[in-house]
Amino acid sequence: MSNDEILNNDPPRSRSVMLWIFVVIISIFALSLPFVLVLAFIFGKNILFKDNGDTDNIKYGSARPIVARGNLAEDEKSTIELYNQSRQGVVNITILANRKTGINLNIQQMPEGTGSGFVWDDAGHIVTNFHVIQNADAAQITFADQSVFQARLVGFFADKDLAVLKVDAPKGKLKPLPLGRSDDLQVGQKVYAIGNPFGLDQTLTTGIISALGREIDSVNKRPIKNVIQSDAAINPGNSGGPLLDSAGLLIGVNTAIYSTSGVSAGISFAIPVDEVNRVVPELIKNGKVTKPGLGVTLAPDNMSRQWVPEGVVVLDVLPEGAAAKVGIRGSSRKKTGNIVLGDIIKSVDGKDIKVLKDLYLVLDEKKVGDVVKVLILREEVELGFDITLMPLQSLKQ
Repeated sequence: MSNDEILNNDPPRSRSVMLWIFVVIISIFALSLPFVLVLAFIFGKNILFKDNGDTDNIKYGSARPIVARGNLAEDEKSTIELYNQSRQGVVNITILANRKTGINLNIQQMPEGTGSGFVWDDAGHIVTNFHVIQNADAAQITFADQSVFQARLVGFFADKDLAVLKVDAPKGKLKPLPLGRSDDLQVGQKVYAIGNPFGLDQTLTTGIISALGREIDSVNKRPIKNVIQSDAAINPGNSGGPLLDSAGLLIGVNTAIYSTSGVSAGISFAIPVDEVNRVVPELIKNGKVTKPGLGVTLAPDNMSRQWVPEGVVVLDVLPEGAAAKVGIRGSSRKKTGNIVLGDIIKSVDGKDIKVLKDLYLVLDEKKVGDVVKVLILREEVELGFDITLMPLQSLKQ
């Protein structure tokens, strides 16, 4: 065989051998690949993550050192001291209602709601809002130490949304809140509210006086004036609790919030303590507040507006009453059915009376026995009368 033939026959044989070797290598690699991956997973993980893992365990796997905070700020200390001194005089009021339960329809007292209150004196008198106990058949008082006592109603004054309860508790549990005054308050003063929002007893919230001299309506639509507005968070259950100044003195009774959702929106109202201190002693003494009146029944505003553009129409006059003694006339009806208007009250002591609320506000400043100058309109003629105010009786004024 010539050299040319040899050269022409070698390449096919060499290629065949090389292909066979390549196939063998690939097969060996394919067969060993799973074992390589397993070994890499077992040993490679420890190699790759050993240092980082140990470092992380040391850094994050043990408790962190505690940093000493130092002394509390002075205003924090003052707030804590105020809370600890005042909370003993704040109570939680649980409202109970009689309900028929069981097959035998036995009467049991069931919780119906909660509110707040505070200790008025060491005789066991508790002050709260009238609307808190308005529909209650009974009430329980829970003190800061969680001791519970049954309460009885002493008296209430719906016009100012105030009520007084009484508990027979040991004097050691009765910590009356010291009274301040509300006639010298200033917008911007710090205020503190302690109460039981949503039943969470002994809750403290803080804020400032946002405005003074506000006017709100009581539950019976009588005006309450000189109300304190604050931004301390007040929620359902806070009603009847105290509003305190930075000295821990009682300056108001939390009574209402302004909110579209029913929870705190940063606008809350408190009955001023000067009004509270005028009403509560009379409730304790007499069980009621004797309001001064004219001895007349007055038309509601919507009725008066049907007849006159402003003023208050007298419907009835109480026989032997103050107004009757000076000749004030009530309204009447003719046999034909036509109404004869009575006198129309235009002013009292020089203050214009355009609606019932105006008259209520004037009478709020008076007491039984005071003499007031009443200007009335009768058949287009203005007449003046001096009327001695009498205890308000059954006729509505």
